[in-house]
Amino acid sequence: MKGALGFRRTALAGAVLATALGGGAFLVACGAGGQDGGGAVSGGAARISVADSYIPMPPAGGMAAGYLTVRNEGGEGDELVKVSSPGASSVTMHRSTASSMEQVEKLDVPAHGALQLARGGTHLMIMGWQKAPVLGDELELDLTFTRTGTISVKVPVKELTYRPGQQ
Repeated sequence: MKGALGFRRTALAGAVLATALGGGAFLVACGAGGQDGGGAVSGGAARISVADSYIPMPPAGGMAAGYLTVRNEGGEGDELVKVSSPGASSVTMHRSTASSMEQVEKLDVPAHGALQLARGGTHLMIMGWQKAPVLGDELELDLTFTRTGTISVKVPVKELTYRPGQQ
């Protein structure tokens, strides 16, 4: 009888401990991440990755456009505030409209979302190449974000007609 009572107390203590730890984990997951100005619970810091990057082959090594997708799997938004390259003298961010192209100072990367730089829309302009690019070359781009800091990516030079997912 004494053995069964000891087992019950141990099982009860384990159940209480599991409930307390589970509730604490829930509070940490839902409360400690903070809230944004709209009152929604965030899911943690920005987690940035880059995919589908390419540069269409520029004519005679001149000015080129750069395209890529910046993904943010984190619960906080971020902003792309600067792009530079050791292989080019200037990399600027632009937004195209139906009738013009304008330089922008920053681009939003939403929480649990993506910033897509694509033909006909937001893109990079790359000028002053250190050496004339050829197909297959890779240009290093250093992307600087408000929260994440700077990450480097290698962007391949593709055919002028290249379209990701259509090759």
